Parts: sequence; C-alpha cells; structure tokens
Amino acid sequence: MSDETGPEAPPETPSETPSEMPRATPAPSRSHGRLTISASRRPRDLMEETRVKDAWRATVLTLFPGMFPGPLGESLLGRALAEGIWALERVHLRDYGLGKHRAVDDTPAGGGPGMVLRADVVAAALDETPRPGPVLMMSPRGKPFDQSMARALAEAPGATFICGRFEGVDQRVLDARGIHEVSLGDFVMTGGEIAAMALIDATVRLIPRVLGNPESVETESFSDGLLEAPQYTRPPVWEGREIPETLLSGNHARIAEWRRQEAERLTKERRPDLWRAHRERRSGPDPMEAQSARSRNSPSSARPGPERKDGQHKD
Repeated sequence: MSDETGPEAPPETPSETPSEMPRATPAPSRSHGRLTISASRRPRDLMEETRVKDAWRATVLTLFPGMFPGPLGESLLGRALAEGIWALERVHLRDYGLGKHRAVDDTPAGGGPGMVLRADVVAAALDETPRPGPVLMMSPRGKPFDQSMARALAEAPGATFICGRFEGVDQRVLDARGIHEVSLGDFVMTGGEIAAMALIDATVRLIPRVLGNPESVETESFSDGLLEAPQYTRPPVWEGREIPETLLSGNHARIAEWRRQEAERLTKERRPDLWRAHRERRSGPDPMEAQSARSRNSPSSARPGPERKDGQHKD
C-alpha cells in the first residue's frame, strides 16, 4: 500500500508493533476534490503522490519511461499534474521482457530489416495494467489525430498509449486487445513517445480546470472547424506595423465579425480540406465545387480532340 497524499507515519518505536502503528490519513483537498490511495504491484512514480479521485489518467507503455513526463511536466499541464487534476503512469515494457536479457522484440516474420515488438510482451504489460478508456498505438498508418478525437479522449476516464519502436508491434496483439492505431501525420519518427506526448497535451488541456481561461478552448483553431484568426497585443505599433483598427475599437460585435472573417479567409487559403468540410456542415456541398468535380469526372472530359492530318490530336 502506498500512501500518496497523507503525512508520513511517525517512526516505529520499540513499544509499538506494526498492527499498533498509527495509520496515515490522506489530507483532504479543498479545491480539487477527494484524494485517494490504492494498492499497486509496481512502485508508484513520485509524480503520482497526489491524485484527485476520478482524475483523467494517461498510461504510457514505453521502452523509455525516463522521457516522461518531459514537457508534460511543465507550465499549465505540469501544474495540473502536480495538483492531481490528471494522472500519468509509466509502464516499462522491459519489465515484461523474456529471458535473461529481458528481450522485448524479435525479427520480422517473412524476413526484412529491423525488429518487431513481441505480442506476448505487449499483451503481458497491457493485461497487468488498469486501462481506463481506449488503448491507442502510435503509428503512421493509423487514423489521423484531430481536435474531435482530442475532445472524445478528454471525455473518457483516461487512455492508454503504446509507444512503438523498431518496425512496429506484432499485429496479433493489436487485433486481440482491440488497440486503435493513431497517427500524427504522414511522416515517420524513431518512436511513439513524442507522438504520445502530443496526444496527451492536446487532450489534457481540454479537461476542466487545466487552463486558466476556459474560453481559450472555445475560440482556438479547430473549435468551430476553422483555423484561428490572427492575434495581436501591445505595442499598438511595432516596426511600422499597426494592430488592425477594429480590434482597438471596443465594439465587440465588430471584433467578433472581424475574427470570423479572418478565420474563414485563413482556412480557405491554407486548409481547403477544412474549408470544404466547414461549408458542408453549414450549408451542404458548395455547388460550384460540385459542378467542377462532375466536369472533371465526366466521360467527355477524357475524350481526345479531333484528329489532325499529322495523326496528332488537338487539345
């Protein structure tokens, strides 16, 4: 049993037996909910000394537990972690390795370069670890991560993140344990740890009480399917560049309209995919874009032009 929140028990004296020792009582928290203690087969991380009951929990299976919390232990997320608003558990895959050398990988079936994390090792680590919420595997072939997925994870009791290495993980454990593959984008990294940190960061910041101003979540990029409008602050003039007059007008309706127009302009210019999805959600498919798509796909657009005397075709 590990006491994660209460004061230390007084030292044992010769007149006291273990059954007579005074038991530590978890100190109540006045502003962050009830704290809890629980038994564990593995030693607790020092970062887990304080935990709010029912706090959102991130469990990370990795070969490099020393990488965590890393940047997740800094700034607003780090403060929320210290206050127990969310919890982080690191599971060292090497602890479940096989043989004298704690092997966790083997050569790919069918040949090929690199090594593959073994299904039995990953399964052993998963089966011994409480898994609130979904189990996610960081993989470039997974479903692209986006803001809607971050919101769904934030509403769950937590999530488990498997950080792959080498050539990946044996497909059988992904199928047997219902593991969802998730990707940050169309690129490859040396491991899944940094990707897992990005997912945890994007999710934890949506948890109530993590950010100082809840409105920040409501007005940022992707909150309405659009990119965020440009931001400005003091000084009013910098290197001859002025803050847009509308933002200094004090007219909240004008400011809101300016920001909406800028968000739409930037999204249309930089992310046409988001702009199309935004338009379809609001008013259905754009008729001009639909007509252009039909023209591109029509059989007549693929027919060659009339043949010339020299055997070539007119464009």
